[in-house]
Amino acid sequence: MSWIVGFFNFWYDFVVGDDWMTAVVVIAALVAVGLLVHAGGVNAWWLLPLVVVAILGVSLWRLTQGTKDH
Repeated sequence: MSWIVGFFNFWYDFVVGDDWMTAVVVIAALVAVGLLVHAGGVNAWWLLPLVVVAILGVSLWRLTQGTKDH
């Protein structure tokens, strides 16, 4: 049973890491791209890299400003 807990703890630390907001935004972007592609028929592959670069910039800015929300 402890290996199951360890498995989920690893994936939580891997996905969320130090900044939960970044993880939430990336997951939301993945869902949005999936919905646009499958439901809307839009070729939206380009949206995910833009969101990742933008949230990386926001995360770095928050870290340098000392307003890290954890």
